[in-house]
Amino acid sequence: MPVFPEEPEIHESLPGPGVPFPRESDAQALYAPATGGAPATGSTTTTAPLPVPGPRPAPPRAAPPRAERQGPPRLIPKPGPAPRRPAPATPQVEVQRIAATPAQALERADDAVDRLLDSGRNPGDVLVLTVGEAHPWQQHELSFGEERYWAQLTEGGDVFYADAALTRPVRREVVVLVVNGGSAARAAEAYGAALGRATALLVVCGEAGPAVAAAAGAAPGRPVKA
Repeated sequence: MPVFPEEPEIHESLPGPGVPFPRESDAQALYAPATGGAPATGSTTTTAPLPVPGPRPAPPRAAPPRAERQGPPRLIPKPGPAPRRPAPATPQVEVQRIAATPAQALERADDAVDRLLDSGRNPGDVLVLTVGEAHPWQQHELSFGEERYWAQLTEGGDVFYADAALTRPVRREVVVLVVNGGSAARAAEAYGAALGRATALLVVCGEAGPAVAAAAGAAPGRPVKA
């Protein structure tokens, strides 16, 4: 009689695909998640332990108070006033003298005016003032009326002849003072007024001003510098 090998012991196991479970609860226990509810009866699945929480973070610390400033705040000084500019210096007027008697003063003055114009001076830059009798050119211009006479002063295009006691404000580069009469006091006063009206040159024909003694030795007809 032949001997057959011993058949292995057959244990119950999970059915293969397509084989129905003997109980519906076994199928639910197989696919139940590990972290779900309680495991089914007879299942060997265990639940993983929950992680232990770490220490709670401490609340943020309040910022320390700002240190108080020592002393008053620094002030920026305001700029002071700008330095005052010095006043422009008054240009010095050159004084030239031509020795002449009162009878010669008009002729000497006309010669001086001619030399000034010949040297290139503008006629509108010359003012002729007489201490005594009015200059013949002044008398001629006044014959056309005072309005026309004073208009020539405003226009400033020609030599202007006037009395040394002129009260209208007028200044020109060159002033020719003609001492053709009058008292010494009037001549001295006319000299100061003529010096204030000249901006560059004062020509004195005759004796007038504080430097009369120095002009005593001047030769008649002395040339006038331009």
